Amino acid sequence: MSAAHAAEGARRHSYDSGTADRPLLAGTIGDALHRAVRDHGDCEALVDRASGTRLTYGGLAEEVDAASRALLGLGVARGDRVALWAHNRWEWVVVQYATAGIGAVLVNVNPAYGSGELSYVLERTETRVLFAAAAEHGDDYADVAEEVRRGIPALEHVVLLDEGWHRFLEAGRGVSHTDLARAQERLDQDDPVNIQFTSGTTGSPKGATLSHHSILNNGFSVGELLGYTQEDRVCLPVPFFHCFGMVMGSLAALTHGSCVVVPGPRFNASTALDAVEEERCTSLYGVPTMFIAELADPGFDERDLSSLRTGIMSGTPCPVEVMHQVIERMAMSEVAICYGMTETSPVLTQTRADDPVERRVSTVGRAGPHVEIKVVDPETGRMVPRGVAGELCARGYSVMLGYWGEPERTAEVIDTGRWMHTGDIATMDDDGYVSITGRIKDMVIRGGENVYPREVEEFLHTHPDVLDVQVIGVPDRRYGEELMACLRMRPGSEPLTADDLRRFCEGRLARFKIPRYVRIVDAYPMTASGKVRKTRLREEAVALLGFDAQLAS
Repeated sequence: MSAAHAAEGARRHSYDSGTADRPLLAGTIGDALHRAVRDHGDCEALVDRASGTRLTYGGLAEEVDAASRALLGLGVARGDRVALWAHNRWEWVVVQYATAGIGAVLVNVNPAYGSGELSYVLERTETRVLFAAAAEHGDDYADVAEEVRRGIPALEHVVLLDEGWHRFLEAGRGVSHTDLARAQERLDQDDPVNIQFTSGTTGSPKGATLSHHSILNNGFSVGELLGYTQEDRVCLPVPFFHCFGMVMGSLAALTHGSCVVVPGPRFNASTALDAVEEERCTSLYGVPTMFIAELADPGFDERDLSSLRTGIMSGTPCPVEVMHQVIERMAMSEVAICYGMTETSPVLTQTRADDPVERRVSTVGRAGPHVEIKVVDPETGRMVPRGVAGELCARGYSVMLGYWGEPERTAEVIDTGRWMHTGDIATMDDDGYVSITGRIKDMVIRGGENVYPREVEEFLHTHPDVLDVQVIGVPDRRYGEELMACLRMRPGSEPLTADDLRRFCEGRLARFKIPRYVRIVDAYPMTASGKVRKTRLREEAVALLGFDAQLAS
C-alpha cells in the first residue's frame, strides 16, 4: 500500500491528533509558579475586586509560601487531601497553589453543596483540612462545616477564610523555608494534585483525580492557543471550583505571566462587565448563559469593551446566534470555543484564533496539542467514517488518573487502550473539526427516530423573540417520548405558544423534531458551574404536564 493510499485511508476514519509547536511542560505546578516569579515577578498576577486585593507574581508567591508552610505546620503531607468550599476569592488561588506546592491533593467542593453532599465528599476522600468561607449571600458555611466536622474523624482542621485566615498562617511560624524546600523536592509531576467531583446524572458523584502534569499542561495549551502573554488580563466570572476557572483560567494565566481578574464571588453580568471595562481585560470567560446575560444587561451598550480581544465560551454547547453576537457586539474577534470534561483536565478540542468565523460558530474546534481524539460506534467501539455521528473518545496526557478510590467506575469510562469515553455524540469533518450534537443519555427517541436536542436548540435560537432555549424529552404513550422546548423570551416579546413554534418550524425542521410542548420560563435550574440541569427541567415538566397529559396519545 502506498503512503498516499494509507494516509487517505486514515482520513476516512474519524481520528485526529493535535499538533503542537511546543513540547509539554515538565515539572509540578510549584515549578511553574517559580518560573512565573522569575520571568514576570513584577507583573500583576491576581486582582480580586470584591476585596480590593492586588498581587504581583512576586507577591502571590509570598502568600503561597506562607500558606504552604502553614499547611506543613498543621501536619499536612504529600498525598493528604485538603478541601476548599467557597466561591471565587483571592485566597482560593493561594490555597490552590499552596496545596500543589507541598504535594497535597486539593479537593474542590461545589459551594452549592449542602451538609449531606459535603459529608460525602470529605468522607470519600478522607480529607484532613477544610477551608471554607464563613458565610456568603445568606449561606452559613461555618455552622455547616462545624456540624459535618463532628461526624468525620479524619477531618482535623476547619479554616474559615474570613476570620480564620491569619490564625491559619500562624501555624507556619515554626516551619522554615528549608523545610518547605525539602517537601517540594519529593514531589513528582505525575502525583495526584486535584480531585473534582462530577455531578453525574446517575449514582453518587465520582471524584475525577487529576495530576500536576495533566492540569498544568492543559492550562498551558489553552493559553497558547489563545495567544496569552504577560500583557493579557483574564476576567474570570466562572467558578474556581470547576476546571473552567482553576485550569483554563488560573493555570493558563500562570504559565504565560498573565493576570487573573476576579470580578466577584459569584457571577453577575453587570459586575463582570464592570471588571472588563475598568481593568481593561483582554479576555473574558463564560458559559453561554453568562454571555447571554451580559449581552442583555441594561447598560451593555454604554460599556467600553474595546480592550477585549479573546476569551472562551465553554461548559455547554454555544448557540450559533450567541457566538455571532459575542464576536460582533463584544469585540471578541478571537474568542474560542473549548470542549472537554472534568475527566480530561478538561479541554480536548479548541477553535483557533485564525479559524474562520463559521468554524467557530458551528464546531468545537480541533484536537488540542498532544491530544488524540476519535469518534466510535457506541455499540461496537469501532471508528466511524468522517461525518458520521458516534461517541467521542480521547487519549493523552490530559486523561484523569481515575475516579478516586473507584477502579470499577474508572474502568467503565477508560478502556484498556486508555481511551476516555466521553458519552458525547459527535461528528468529525474532513479537516478534523468536531461538532457535538448531544449526549448519549440526552438523546430523545421519538417513535424510533433519534433526536438530538442540540440540533433543535440551534434552530430555535434563530427565532427573533427567543433569548434562550433548552429542549428536553418528556414521556409519551404513542411515541415513547415527545419534545418540549423550554423558552426564555426576549424582554418585551410575547410568549410563544406551541402553535406559534410549530408554524415557525414547519418546512424547516423534520416533523419529528418539532417540539410538541412549549414552556416559558424566566430562568433555568443551573449547576453552580453554570450548566443547565436538564434532568431537573424534565422533572419539572413531567410534574407540570400531569400524569394524564404526559402519557397522552
